[in-house]
Amino acid sequence: MAVLVTGGAGYIGSHTVAALLERGEEIVVLDNLQQGHKEALLGGKLYVGDLRDGETLDKLFSENNIDAVIHFAANSLVGESMKEPGKYYHNNVYGTLCLLEKMNQYGVNKIVFSSTAATYGEPENVPIDEYDRTSPTSAYGETKLAMEKMMKWFDTAHGVKYISLRYFNAAGAHASGKIGEAHDPETHLIPIVLEAALGKRPHISVFGDDYATEDGTCIRDYIHVSDLADAHVLALDSLRKGSDSAIYNLGSSTGFSVKQVIDIAHEVTGREIPVAFEQRRPGDPAVLIASSQRARQELGWDPQRSNLKEIIASAWNWHSNHPNGYSK
Repeated sequence: MAVLVTGGAGYIGSHTVAALLERGEEIVVLDNLQQGHKEALLGGKLYVGDLRDGETLDKLFSENNIDAVIHFAANSLVGESMKEPGKYYHNNVYGTLCLLEKMNQYGVNKIVFSSTAATYGEPENVPIDEYDRTSPTSAYGETKLAMEKMMKWFDTAHGVKYISLRYFNAAGAHASGKIGEAHDPETHLIPIVLEAALGKRPHISVFGDDYATEDGTCIRDYIHVSDLADAHVLALDSLRKGSDSAIYNLGSSTGFSVKQVIDIAHEVTGREIPVAFEQRRPGDPAVLIASSQRARQELGWDPQRSNLKEIIASAWNWHSNHPNGYSK
């Protein structure tokens, strides 16, 4: 039996593929390579194509004995989603509909979904709990929530069981040093800070230093990408054991400030990291942290790389050896 990983050549997807390969799983990857990289795949059978292409999905499901899906494929830039919501609904929501319909057609009834804590919007509580209100403040978060709701109804109607994993910021790189984070454009804090350390950008912009936090900068969750990969594998195991559909948060439960990230990056790299303080960005909450208590209790998730210095050091190992990402 094979596991289909959509978006498997992307950042978190490729690390999950690596985790699955380590335990001997047969892997099929579907990726349109819009943001993914062939070089990020340490194994598996790659189909280059789009979720919305029925012929590609028919070929993939008919040629492989797939028993479960891990679904990463999606557009994921908050700012872009506000300017081009149609793009996000068509790719994320319609793409997921195409996938679920083909899963049902071919009798595949288990899916692990890479969701986002952006489904919550402005948090009611900190840390955020799975039972808190969902009120996304971006088109991106809204599409992810719509995808979750679609899975709920496919479960009700067709018995397609799902586990949705909501989290904020993946960071770090694989212990082998072979795969890491390479986006164009880059929008995530830790790689942007490391680009500044490498001299690839003149400074790191800090949007607001007057928040109601200990050092005045925003606090966010940062989880090592390999710990996130482990959570997806545990969710797959849970579905294979016959668990019901569920939603879990994945978080550090404490969080780290922007200034902490910059200070530790300076310590890890030994390089100056110029900082430019700018005005707050509209809609940036002071603190975004997700509680992972349920995932720990019910999935047995036990993050092994939660130390911020370790996370940044693994990212630095990748970026310093791959300053141009996967480009030769």
